[in-house]
Amino acid sequence: MTTPGRNTTRRKPPHVLANAPFRKLWTAMSVCSLGDWLNIIALTALAGNLTAGSGYKVQSFAIGGVFVAKMLPAVLLGPLAGAFADRFDRRLTMFFADLARFALVLSIPLVGAYQWIIVATFLVECVNLFWVPAKDATVPNLVPRERLEEANQLNLLVTYGTAPVAALLFAVLSVADELLSGFVPFLGAGDTYLALFVNAFAYLASAVIIFTLKDISKATVKATEISTPSVLKQIVDGWRFVGGDRLVRGLIIGMLGAFAAGGAVVGVAKIYVQQLGGGDPAYGVVFAAVFAGMASGMFFGPRLLRELSRRRLFGLSIITAGVVLAAVALVHNLAIVVMLTVLLGACAGTAWIIGYTMIGLEVEDRLRGRTFSFLQSLARVTLLLVVAVTPTLAGLFGRHEVVFRREAVYVFDGSSLVLLVGGVLAAVVGFVALRQMDDRRGMSILADLVAAVRGQSPTQESAEQSRGMFIAFEGGEGSGKTTQSRLLAIWLRDQGFDVVQTREPGSTKVGMRLRAILLDAVHQGLSARSEALLYAADRAEHVEKVIRPALHRGSLVISDRYVDSSLAYQGAGRALDPADVVRINRWATGGLVPDLTVLIDTPPSVGLARLGGAADRIESEPLEFHERVRREFRALAAAEPDRYLVVDGTLAQEQISLLIYDRVREILPDPVPEESEDATGTIPVIRD
Repeated sequence: MTTPGRNTTRRKPPHVLANAPFRKLWTAMSVCSLGDWLNIIALTALAGNLTAGSGYKVQSFAIGGVFVAKMLPAVLLGPLAGAFADRFDRRLTMFFADLARFALVLSIPLVGAYQWIIVATFLVECVNLFWVPAKDATVPNLVPRERLEEANQLNLLVTYGTAPVAALLFAVLSVADELLSGFVPFLGAGDTYLALFVNAFAYLASAVIIFTLKDISKATVKATEISTPSVLKQIVDGWRFVGGDRLVRGLIIGMLGAFAAGGAVVGVAKIYVQQLGGGDPAYGVVFAAVFAGMASGMFFGPRLLRELSRRRLFGLSIITAGVVLAAVALVHNLAIVVMLTVLLGACAGTAWIIGYTMIGLEVEDRLRGRTFSFLQSLARVTLLLVVAVTPTLAGLFGRHEVVFRREAVYVFDGSSLVLLVGGVLAAVVGFVALRQMDDRRGMSILADLVAAVRGQSPTQESAEQSRGMFIAFEGGEGSGKTTQSRLLAIWLRDQGFDVVQTREPGSTKVGMRLRAILLDAVHQGLSARSEALLYAADRAEHVEKVIRPALHRGSLVISDRYVDSSLAYQGAGRALDPADVVRINRWATGGLVPDLTVLIDTPPSVGLARLGGAADRIESEPLEFHERVRREFRALAAAEPDRYLVVDGTLAQEQISLLIYDRVREILPDPVPEESEDATGTIPVIRD
């Protein structure tokens, strides 16, 4: 029997890999994924090696042909294969698919002809179209529904995480191939035969594991339940609802740009590395560098520059990837190219993970699945086009030398041109994405970056508000600030200025509701942190809907209270950490600071007496609270004397107004007459 109120020990649920059937399937998936990546690296390398003596163009076309043969079945036959895959026993489907892939890959080094590489590659990918749907349909039957997300994350880990492992394994096997060729001449014929043998036996190992898996459901489903639209139809339908959202459109454009940049490197890496004097091991290292960089970017990217807007980091990552890709094209040093490739992958990975996360946050739940499906389909087509077209373009351009005194001083070939053009296009795409979704318009990107590097929130550039002017009035209860802010607004309008008079809290529709909560004496139990956050929420809405638009129009904005009130009331009055109050308000306002803050300094005893009794929740606080507020206001003014005008609130109303007009006259954009009738006119006093 459990004692009431006592915390019971909750047993941690077992890891999804503790599920033996899923663990077997996951192991088979890991082996197959490693084989898939090893397959594409080895086949492109073999295609390049078999046509090395036929010239630069033929070699480029040969590598491009492998990519086309590998990508085309998924684009053209995917829906058709998906419609048939679940009509058969899933375990046997995967088992025989693995056996077929084993036989086809094993036949490639045995035949040793380029034409058979294309045919076998196409057939392997056709077989994959049956293996993948069977696997996807099996996973939900092996794990509980609540562990399905965890299982899918592990599946993605092996799908992409095995790419750098396969690339490094290929580099090692290529070296071993060269060493063993002296003892086994057959291995020296293609330089990648050992890697293909390992690739084939990876599929055989997967087949053995799958055959021992007896827990896969044999149930079949109706065709209507598994039929899927074609990739091209998904793209057309997806763009209809994605294209209308500016943010999502910018995200997808940017993510495809990052994807294409990485694909451009993969597409011409074999021949480019060869031109730099590297062999198959170097090709494997460059391939690994791309995906190692992407993995590091996905993991570390969001953790870097935490204070920088995610939208800006997204666009800047793609722009940087484009610049790095252009550098890869122009720098003909293999070691530097490998380092730059890691950086390129990191930028692409950062953009990809940020984009995926933002789509998950920004897109409505009912559209999120369709958006991801659209993105994945478009990414597949983009990758197909990039890896197929880039080697072809490289071959068409050929190889050109810059000759000086009969010596070639610089070589610029088709692969360099493709990488350079790809870099420029990626930078342009990044710039377009940044323009589409920038959430800090008017703020210098350089200043934003510098602040983020220092770990600070950005300060809004004064250029954003240079067209208008922002004046805030601060003071304690009954100080007379509301009266003086309205008198100043009247005086400025008489001088011909466009004036927007506003207040906090309560100048927006949302703010009116927040004001009722914050000032209503009924809500006495509101915590200090909640109060600070509610004021910051009102301020964020106030700045976004009232102040910034007015400043952009060139208006003079006069606000009754602003950020300093939170620093005084919640920071000093409620004894909250001032740094926390500063941080949330800086974020809420985007760093917007008034050109002038007028502090009407009135002793609390005098101000509260003017009110004739407490009227709201803040006014009803004890005198000690208001004393702390006054001291904090004075301390803020002393810290920034250039921005503050401190006026004695016990002076006559007319004297206070004249002092304010004199100071405001100094900062106005146009000359103002030295005297104005309204400066000494009598205006009814309005209670603060």
